[in-house]
Amino acid sequence: MSASLQPELTGPAAPPSRFRAAEARSRRLGRTLRAVARVREVDEDLMARIGAGFHEQDDVGARLAAALRLPADDPRRVTHRQLRVALADGIAAVPDAPEALRTFLAHVEATPSWVDPALVEEGARVYRRFGQNAADVLLQLSLIGGYRFGGPPDLLVATGGLVGDSTRRRLAETQTWTAALSQPGALQRGADGRWGEGWRLTVHVRAMHALVNAGFLDTWDVGRWGLPINQADQAGTLGLFDGVVLLGVRALGVPVTRAESRAVMHLWRYVGWLLGVDEQWLVDDERERHRTNYHVLLAQGDVTPAGARLSQDIVAMLRTLPHGRWKAERTLSMLSLFLGRESMRDLGLPWRPPWAHACVLGLNTWRYRIDRRLPGGEARLERWSEAVVARVMADYFGTDEPAVGALPA
Repeated sequence: MSASLQPELTGPAAPPSRFRAAEARSRRLGRTLRAVARVREVDEDLMARIGAGFHEQDDVGARLAAALRLPADDPRRVTHRQLRVALADGIAAVPDAPEALRTFLAHVEATPSWVDPALVEEGARVYRRFGQNAADVLLQLSLIGGYRFGGPPDLLVATGGLVGDSTRRRLAETQTWTAALSQPGALQRGADGRWGEGWRLTVHVRAMHALVNAGFLDTWDVGRWGLPINQADQAGTLGLFDGVVLLGVRALGVPVTRAESRAVMHLWRYVGWLLGVDEQWLVDDERERHRTNYHVLLAQGDVTPAGARLSQDIVAMLRTLPHGRWKAERTLSMLSLFLGRESMRDLGLPWRPPWAHACVLGLNTWRYRIDRRLPGGEARLERWSEAVVARVMADYFGTDEPAVGALPA
């Protein structure tokens, strides 16, 4: 392959200046996580790997991004239309497909031998059954909670993602993606040879991440933040979708068995692989994820103005939805409990008494521990979970049907 289609990176570099720049704050914010993960002392070898990860990228995705960025008259160029067609209908549906596209599709279709399709399906079922609880944790603890540290929030502001008028659309795209992942057969190949929607959206996200990384590499402050989209941040983001969600839904009163935990972890292990996360960060064991998450937390820098801007834009967007004032106040109440006064202050958000958590805890006690054990309880739980997705789609898209073309970036 021509050098122009190779990732434009050099050898090992010192960690960026944000690495461990606010470790005392991170230790304070991570006290509960440290206890859950049973971390007795910091693993310096793990910290070194995280530090190196800030300068590591998804090389497979980078080669595709290089081909997507070639001039229009270059025969090696991959177009966005070719990528969409290949993901939807297979590489055979793309006449004279460029080599970079063929190589990329061959890689993501070569499912690793460790993937257990039945366990992936079980993980999707469990995740789907979390319903509104998963949506709450993802928005509040995973997304807004992640804005307490500089780097990714600053990139989102630079790209225009989740800022201002784009906030609603970007959240809708993310909701479409996570909802698709939890549907039956979402990550499997059907009898017609086509991959499920969850698989297609995930691989598309990988390509878009690689494009963002390539597009911002020349102007991004790599010395301060590391690569725009890097392996250390990718590992941290993956942990927000699996380990943090499991902790969060339990805090909201949802029982999760050891077998269910492993199924969810396995689901996201495969999703992480599809996203191009290095295999050293892909785990099936929940406690190991919490351990990694704690060390990733220690590696972070302090909050930046980008985090406050993004957080406040989300709360402002919630107020524009149907019953928006109630949704915004409910979110602030739950955030106050999840994040605490210090983090709410860092993000410029008003603290609220945790009334919403009390309401959710009561509802979940009835829904998961009492009604679920009554005749027809499982079916009612499934219908409720499906209704949650429809309601969120109606809020974001103005319809109860997911936007088929809404591919998250």
